[in-house]
Order: sequence, then C-alpha cells, then structure tokens
Amino acid sequence: MATATTLSPADAEKLNNLKSAVAGLNQISENEKSGFINLVGRYLSGEAQHIDWSKIQTPTDEVVVPYDKLAPLSEDPAETKKLLDKLVVLKLNGGLGTTMGCTGPKSVIEVRNGLTFLDLIVKQIEALNAKFGCSVPLLLMNSFNTHDDTLKIVEKYANSNIDIHTFNQSQYPRLVTEDFAPLPCKGNSGKDGWYPPGHGDVFPSLMNSGKLDALLAKGKEYVFVANSDNLGAIVDLKILNHLILNKNEYCMEVTPKTLADVKGGTLISYEGKVQLLEIAQVPDEHVNEFKSIEKFKIFNTNNLWVSLSAIKRLVEADALKMEIIPNPKEVDGVKVLQLETAAGAAIKFFDRAIGANVPRSRFLPVKATSDLLLVQSDLYTLTDEGYVIRNPARSNPSNPSIELGPEFKKVANFLGRFKSIPSIIDLGSLKVTGDVWFGSSVTLKGKVTVAAKSGVKLEIPDGAVIANKDINGPEDI
Repeated sequence: MATATTLSPADAEKLNNLKSAVAGLNQISENEKSGFINLVGRYLSGEAQHIDWSKIQTPTDEVVVPYDKLAPLSEDPAETKKLLDKLVVLKLNGGLGTTMGCTGPKSVIEVRNGLTFLDLIVKQIEALNAKFGCSVPLLLMNSFNTHDDTLKIVEKYANSNIDIHTFNQSQYPRLVTEDFAPLPCKGNSGKDGWYPPGHGDVFPSLMNSGKLDALLAKGKEYVFVANSDNLGAIVDLKILNHLILNKNEYCMEVTPKTLADVKGGTLISYEGKVQLLEIAQVPDEHVNEFKSIEKFKIFNTNNLWVSLSAIKRLVEADALKMEIIPNPKEVDGVKVLQLETAAGAAIKFFDRAIGANVPRSRFLPVKATSDLLLVQSDLYTLTDEGYVIRNPARSNPSNPSIELGPEFKKVANFLGRFKSIPSIIDLGSLKVTGDVWFGSSVTLKGKVTVAAKSGVKLEIPDGAVIANKDINGPEDI
C-alpha cells in the first residue's frame, strides 16, 4: 500500500477523498475497494519503474527455453494422467465481441462449422479427460460485462465430461480525470461507470473467489492461462512436464516475431531477472529498436503457465505489483481514467520463471474478421477433438496477410459477402476495399487486391481463380 509519506500532500488528499467516496460504493466488495485504492495509491506515488536501456540483455536459452530443448515426455499414459491431474485450464473470458459487431462475450462467436471458441475449448478438454481418464477442470474468468451471459451459455455443457467453474474478475470504478472522483458517484450508475482492470487481475481474483484454495485442496498444481480467442492455446504436456521437473513457478510462451507483431511485449533479462518489456515502457528514442526483429526476436503470446501455490503465496504477501497501464477513455463527454495491469508482467515476481519459445502454431488469435477468414478457409482443418490444425499443403510457414475494408468488419456482414470462404492455400496477400461480394468456390493466389470503385458493387463470380491481380472492375477478372 502506498503510504501517505510517498505521496505529495495534494495526492495524499486526493487518495483520502477517493477512499471515502469508494467506501460508499456498495456495488463492489471490500476486496475490490481495497484493491482499487491500492492500485490508485501505487499510481499516484509514481512508482513506475524506469527502464535503464543499457542494462537490457537478451535472455539466454536457459531463461527462454527453445521448444525442442524442453524435457522429453514419457510415452506412458499413466504418467500423462499424473501430469494432467495437476492441471487446471483457465480462459480469460472478460471481453465482448463488440469490435466484430457481435453482442455478448467474444467467446461465443462461431469460429468454424457452427462451433464457438467456447465449444472448441470444451471439446478439447473433454477429449483429454476421456482419453486419459482424468478430470482437468475449465475455469472461465468473466468480467461484469460477460458474467450473466456466460452463466447461461455454460448450461449447455452440463452433461459434458468436464467441470466448468466461472468466477468474476474485479470491478473497479472509472476515475473522472478532472477531480479524481469515481464516475459512479457522479450519478453514472450504469455499467459505464465501471471497468475490469485488465488480466493482471487474474491472480487476486482467483484467490478472492475462493477458487484457488478449492483447486489446491484437490491437488491441482498449475494453471494454464490463455485468451479465449487464441485457437492455438491448447494444453501442451511438454511444457507442463518441464515446469514440474524444473520447479519453475511461471512460464510465458513466446514465439518469434514477424512484421505483424512488432508491437508485442518481449522478454528481457534485466538485473538478473526475466521480465516483460512492453512498448509503453520504451523511451521514445528506442521505439524503433524495440520494433526491430533483430534485437528483440520474440513476443509474448499471453499463454501463461503458473504455479497455484506460488500465486497464493504472492497474493497473500501483496507482492504482485505489476506495471500500471493508464488507459484514458471518454464516457458521455467526460474524460475518465482506468488503471489496468497485465498478467504477463507478473513474471518477474515468480521464482525460477522462464519463457518457452514455442512454435507459431500456438498463437492463432482471432481479433478481426480477417482472422476468421484464415481459420474458416482451407488453410486450416478442424479435428473431431476441437483442434484447429494448419493445412500442411501450404509450404510457406507464415500466413497470408489479409486486409478487409470496413464493409467486412462485422461478422454478419463478413459472412454475407462471402458465398463461401475462398481457397487461400497459395495466397500471399489480399487487400479488399469497397462494396465487394465474393461468389462460391473462388480461389485466390499470390498477391491480390480487389478495390471496388466508389458507389459501385463489385461481384467476384463463382469459381473465379484470381492470381497476382489488381481488380478494380469486372473487366479485370
């Protein structure tokens, strides 16, 4: 807790006024109130760590372990069951599908064959449980935005071979920038007055919900945390086995950067510890160096493996003081501030923490309809066990780059504009702008741009094969 001594008199008064105001917010628990005041106190005391650029070192293979250097796995199914009995899978399920034009939690968007992110996750864990006779539970961390919907949605899995637990992450009041008062105290009593404080909150929320103690009591040892929209984040026993053998309390999966990932956080060695370096922490004069693929070759996938007993120890000691990410917003014309933290930044507080440099296949996030195009195409197949597997027929290790115009931004519009998803096995890049509609069984190869003239509807006919072309009208097809 930031004590008044570390604060200027003005800031100490700000914090005291905020405390009194927050004490009256009976929508949230005492844990949430103290967690919030604690976060604001840290923010005001300006404890943000200044990175000394000259001290940054590239991590060695001991710290960021190459995937093929992980300890070998036993072939014995009894050993596999032993490993799985120690595991819990946790998906971050606090996000809404609004950017893709969907209502409700993002995890209920249909990914392929009418199955949602959540359907695939449940299928995968069910298959593991059935195959090895174990019971790996699934935890969903919801936010107040997704909680009610998720409770209804998980009812459909009631008869499946999997224990599903849901819990809520914290709900904090947005701060009015001008006078540092909580927005809900300003008469904004709806959802807009509040925010979920980022996924760094997973650790205290797991503890406060009572789930952590319940899992430890069942003999569970590690939690695999991942974003619910990352289709590549499947249970990997090789990683789990390595952590148990080497007593690593924390492992962040990283993967080699491509030009598409230049903004992603990276792992560095700093003063003898491994830690996450995010673009927001980089001094302006070093931003281009940070983005270069030469010096910082890996980025964080946000697939994290963490020891449950270590989480308990650190949360109880209030030791998880991750970098604060200030996120300014505007609500009905009022400038507000929300303070957030990220789970990856916690790596430096855990003992024997490592990174694992994993294949790119473990990072397949669906953030936009252009990603849906990839995973719904012939570039991927879906197995009966719910795994999305890349088609070996594509020789290029990287995926095509796809840019779709605003007409395709919402899922419903995207689906409407493709009679069927084109074949893109041999596609290098695709850029689509304007009022474009695709027929069925279209094949795209090489570098393709399709740009409809303003106010003109451009239809790509059924069965068209388009290779290395710029298309501006029907005459170009």
